[in-house]
Amino acid sequence: MSQPGIRAILHIFAESNALERVARQISKLPEIMDVYEVTGEFDIVAIVVAPDINKFREFIKEKVLRIPGVKSTVTSIVLYTHKKDGEETGE
Repeated sequence: MSQPGIRAILHIFAESNALERVARQISKLPEIMDVYEVTGEFDIVAIVVAPDINKFREFIKEKVLRIPGVKSTVTSIVLYTHKKDGEETGE
């Protein structure tokens, strides 16, 4: 998946006693590019790629939400990338 159709930022709220296990399971999924344990409202932030919105929906329903310890998720779909890896990407 070098040119993903969908790139999303996935915020995951995990049960406190399952945080490490959830992070490990999330990290194993091929759709996941990056995984961060964070402070704030959510526990884990992950960068996801999928070929289209239907595959992304299936990924959330069939993989992420079935991981024991995942309480809920909030997704932000990336519309445009202005800067990545320290480099501006726009015109």
